[in-house]
Amino acid sequence: MPAPLTMYTTQWCAFCKRLKSQLARDGITMTEVDIEHDPAAADYVMSVNGGNQTVPTLVFPDGSVMVNPSAAQVKKRMAELATSG
Repeated sequence: MPAPLTMYTTQWCAFCKRLKSQLARDGITMTEVDIEHDPAAADYVMSVNGGNQTVPTLVFPDGSVMVNPSAAQVKKRMAELATSG
């Protein structure tokens, strides 16, 4: 991967934990940022989610964003990025 995948999360988000686990099983690593401990990250998440702190919000190496994606959607996007680079 050309750059790390970033996942904006919270400690209490069960969907975040499940998605992270599913991606880890497939060898997809990411940088995890807890928006409750990083005000700038919370502001960023709100800026791409219409003012909402919706997690998981994922940012891909090309800067594209997905909100609440399935593991299959993330893997598909990563594959697209790998073939376009």
